Amino acid sequence: MSTYTAPMKDMQFVLHELAGLDAIARLPGYGDVSTELVDAVLEGAATFSSEVWGPLNKVGDLQGLKRHDDGRVTTPKGFVEAYAKFVESGWNGLRFDPAFGGQGLPKLVDTAVMEMWSGGGSAVNKWLAMTGTFIREGYGLSETSPILTFNPASVQQFSGTTGLPLPSTDIKLLDDDGNEVGLGESGEIVAKGPQVMSGYWEKPEANATAFTPDGYFRTGDIGVFTPEGFLKIVDRKKDMIIVSGFNVFPNEIEAVATACPGVMECACIGVPDEKTGEAVKLFIVKAQGATLSEAEVVAFCRKELTGYKVPKLVRFVDALPKSTVGKILRRELRDVK
Repeated sequence: MSTYTAPMKDMQFVLHELAGLDAIARLPGYGDVSTELVDAVLEGAATFSSEVWGPLNKVGDLQGLKRHDDGRVTTPKGFVEAYAKFVESGWNGLRFDPAFGGQGLPKLVDTAVMEMWSGGGSAVNKWLAMTGTFIREGYGLSETSPILTFNPASVQQFSGTTGLPLPSTDIKLLDDDGNEVGLGESGEIVAKGPQVMSGYWEKPEANATAFTPDGYFRTGDIGVFTPEGFLKIVDRKKDMIIVSGFNVFPNEIEAVATACPGVMECACIGVPDEKTGEAVKLFIVKAQGATLSEAEVVAFCRKELTGYKVPKLVRFVDALPKSTVGKILRRELRDVK
């Protein structure tokens, strides 16, 4: 949950944000939670309890925190950056970090004080293992203020899907020719709804390519619908690797490689290859004290992946390039030799 005071990219950002929250409020079991979120947007506060804020403040050393009598916390400037550091530490070796005394995330955050945890992205499936608390996943972008799908309250375990489209939200999956794909087939996620932005501020050229002819916003993400109607994210369309004419999605490779003993985190990209057009190149950050060779990584991946998906190149690095909110920037890896 984040709030903005600048015009941002959206012509009517606040109205779209409230529309998204209203859609969550209409999901069974989320009325009370969503009311708190709407209040937070209107008052510029984040709905984190003081018990949760403590560890964040320790990481970010932030000032200006204001606690309200009803338990809400108004966050000062820099909250997003501090939260990113907290999340990055939590999922990528917090238990080894001397700065936290080896306590681990469950010791730092009293997860029991929160009625519901929600999130999105590649790290949510590790939350249960680290905290013992179930986290419910959703999906959206800044341009969708910020949510399109969410798992209903009836879902009580991690499923690997991002849930159902919110009320008043229409989602289609399109192939490269703009046609809807069949159930169970992957395609680019396009969406229309009251929370979807009207357009980028004063960027007509970008707007011309950001929407389909019938007004659906192009997310740039590849997804697939399960038989039950739940949306599963496959990967970013622009990150797709084509090996000998076959589509390879980095998320699948990274999920397998991360399970390899000694791998703390990883990311992969496609690089030019004379024989196959593109080949998979994997970048790995080793866990503290781990001894791991390229051959061991390749052998591990070969057990779990089809031949053309197995990394052809493996490079060990000290860290992966990331955005201010901890998202791995694959495009910057293209400059790493």
